[in-house]
Amino acid sequence: MSSATAFYLLSTLGGYLVTSFLLLKYPTLLHQRKKQRFLSKHISHRGGAGENLENTMAAFQHAVTIGTDMLELDCHITKDEQVVVSHDENLKRSTGVNANISDLKYCELPPYLGKLDVTFQRACQCEGKDNRIPLLKEVFEAFPNTPINIDIKVNNSVLIKKVSELVKQYRREHITVWGNASYEIVRKCYKEVERTTHNVQKSEVSYLAF
Repeated sequence: MSSATAFYLLSTLGGYLVTSFLLLKYPTLLHQRKKQRFLSKHISHRGGAGENLENTMAAFQHAVTIGTDMLELDCHITKDEQVVVSHDENLKRSTGVNANISDLKYCELPPYLGKLDVTFQRACQCEGKDNRIPLLKEVFEAFPNTPINIDIKVNNSVLIKKVSELVKQYRREHITVWGNASYEIVRKCYKEVERTTHNVQKSEVSYLAF
C-alpha cells in the first residue's frame, strides 16, 4: 500500500470518527431539539385503579395529590350524547346492571359497585365511596393543568367529535393525548383534529394500548 493511499484511508477514518463523536455528543448540530410538551414518568391507569374505584373523581384526585404526572382514563358516550368516563361500554361488571352506556341517558347511569376487580392485575380489587360515573368535562375542570391520556373505547364518530370539542373548549391541546389501539379509531381522531384545529396547536393523537 502506497503512503498516499494509507494517508487517504487514515484521513477518511479519522474524519468519520471525529464527525461521529461530535454528532453523538451534540446531536442538535444537525437536528433541532424537539420541544417536549410535558414529561410523564408516572401515569395513573384508570386514575390509579387498585387504590380507588377506577375512573372516578376520587381516584383522579388521589392520583394528582400523590404526584402523578398523567391521568389515564376511558371514554364512552351516552344516549343523550354526554361524554362519560368509564372503561366498559356494558355496565354489568362495574355496576351490576346489564345495560350499555350508549343506551342510557346520563341521568340514568347506575352507580359503580362498592368493590371492583382490577381487570389488568390478578387477584386485586379496588374499592371506594365515590361510585358516580363522571363526565369528561368534570375531569377537565377539576384538573386543568394535569396531562391526561384519553382512550376512546368505541368507534363512534359522535364520541370522537365531542372529545375533540372538549379538548379545544378547555384549551388542553398541549397536555392531552387521545386515541386507541384501533387503527380505524385513530384515523378518525386524526381527521377530527385536522378538521377543527387548522393552524392552532394540535392535541396529540396516538395508538393506545390499555
